Amino acid sequence: MTGPQSSTLQAIKYSRAGLSLSAGSLQVLDQLRLPFETVYENVANCKDGHHVVRSMKVRGAPAIAIVAALSLAVELHFVLTSTPAVFPTALSVQDFVDHKLNYLRTSRPTAVNLFEAAARLEKVVVAAASAMNATSASTANAYISAAETMLEKDVEDNRSIGRHGAQAIIEAAAAAGADNTVQVLTHCNTGSLATAGWGTALGIIRELHVTGKLEHAYCTETRPYNQGSRLTAYELVHEQIPATLICDSMASALMNTRKIAAVIVGADRVAANGDTANKIGTYQLAIAARYHGVPFIVAAPSTSIDLNTATGADIVIEERAAVEVVRVSGRKVPASDEAAEATSAPATETVHVAAPGINVWNPAFDVTPSHLITCVVTEHGVALPSTSSGAGSQPSIDMKAFLAKFAQ
Repeated sequence: MTGPQSSTLQAIKYSRAGLSLSAGSLQVLDQLRLPFETVYENVANCKDGHHVVRSMKVRGAPAIAIVAALSLAVELHFVLTSTPAVFPTALSVQDFVDHKLNYLRTSRPTAVNLFEAAARLEKVVVAAASAMNATSASTANAYISAAETMLEKDVEDNRSIGRHGAQAIIEAAAAAGADNTVQVLTHCNTGSLATAGWGTALGIIRELHVTGKLEHAYCTETRPYNQGSRLTAYELVHEQIPATLICDSMASALMNTRKIAAVIVGADRVAANGDTANKIGTYQLAIAARYHGVPFIVAAPSTSIDLNTATGADIVIEERAAVEVVRVSGRKVPASDEAAEATSAPATETVHVAAPGINVWNPAFDVTPSHLITCVVTEHGVALPSTSSGAGSQPSIDMKAFLAKFAQ
């Protein structure tokens, strides 16, 4: 089996020919080296998987879950075929999987996809281990197959999100009397680098582009990690999508001077009431969009929706190291030769840019309240807000009721 093949960038490369082989193969694109170097790193086990996720060599809620799941698949496959005595029974495989998934859960705390995937995979293994005539091989194979399915399904879901989101934007623009094509703004990176392929918010932009409905896309730098300037801009250039990079602090001015049809963002966790945790800076974009009358759209697969989290106040926000704020990395070029930026060797350098000794606060995410969100676009369709009863209540998006319509 291989990962998805398409014209989009491939952040995850996975293959497994069968349990008779000594090992599977998992490689991830090291996103810390982009956009100057394209380097794939081997992931041979859960320790490697934990490292690439925690260090942000892999990021994006869907990709985090998939890489974590597949890192265990590769390790499980290797142990089963190289030292089968480690797994004398089906229950020993179940214990191994439970232990490794608990470890992988500690890599990033905010993105719910990882926790949702781990819980789902645990159920698969419990069912396989308790089946009649269950063996260590059948139990391990059940896990591996389920993890592989996640890779394939993510691409399908992303394409559905793209279609639903693009349609919603075009219909809203038409209702407002706008032109036949639209301009949009996005934040962070939500493309094929953050998923198994195609993307969520950037998938909507791709869909607008391929259907001839996109006039122009704007992307923010997304400080402090610059996922917008390093990664989203990289994808937009790769796909030859008309696009412009702006600083985070330019977003309000952009909405005030350009006809922006929508702000489109992703989500690391959507609470039951529609409150959404996403990359830091999303909340202020939602406020600016509301002030300027611009629709604010969250694009997320249903695996990003956490019905066990009632509101955004219950979401754990990861805080990261100060060095991410006070240091920047880039390609060194001669100060007198701007053209060298496009031709110099891909050597990078890290420099300190802030005053030594200054205190730093570095939350990786913020929470946008649902009353600022126009809609949440999932692979199933568009979830819209409804006004709650009670004086002074704010609109919310009932994600439980929305998902219930598609429950099997």
